[in-house]
Amino acid sequence: MVLAALAFAGGACQEAPAAPPKPAAPAPARPKSKDVAAEDYVMPTLPRAHVRLKDAYGGVHRLEVEVAATGESRTRGLMWRKSLASGQGMLFLFPEEEVRGFWMRNTLIPLDMLFITSEGRVVGIIENAEPRTLTNRTVGIPSQFVLEVPGGWCQKNGIVRGGTAEFEGVSTIPITP
Repeated sequence: MVLAALAFAGGACQEAPAAPPKPAAPAPARPKSKDVAAEDYVMPTLPRAHVRLKDAYGGVHRLEVEVAATGESRTRGLMWRKSLASGQGMLFLFPEEEVRGFWMRNTLIPLDMLFITSEGRVVGIIENAEPRTLTNRTVGIPSQFVLEVPGGWCQKNGIVRGGTAEFEGVSTIPITP
């Protein structure tokens, strides 16, 4: 009868609004991996610089690079990257010259590796290094720097052993063992 009276008076019969649902408790934060080679490891932002490479015909190619100058960043390198644009790369800085070897563990894309002396001479190139392998890639000649660029980039741009490399914005980056 009360309901009929409310309807007659022009009112509407409505239930009281329900309390909003309580938000679900957030999932516990997953601890960040401390393993530099793990896919979920969060690498600090690396410094950026430029490398100028002379090709076999006297032309110059300028690349924007991330600079790996610490043990952690050199170990991580380009692991887990799904792409690397033409004109981009990673420059590995080491404290001194010695014979270097690189592998492609957890690296998903083929890369060209240029081994460069402290004087800026390209002493060797590994082209199209196969991804996800533990093969040690070396040119057997001491180098202080290694530049990684997209696979096939060196051949496409006429970059050959014996060429020169100049670095821009690298001299102020500290190199740690």
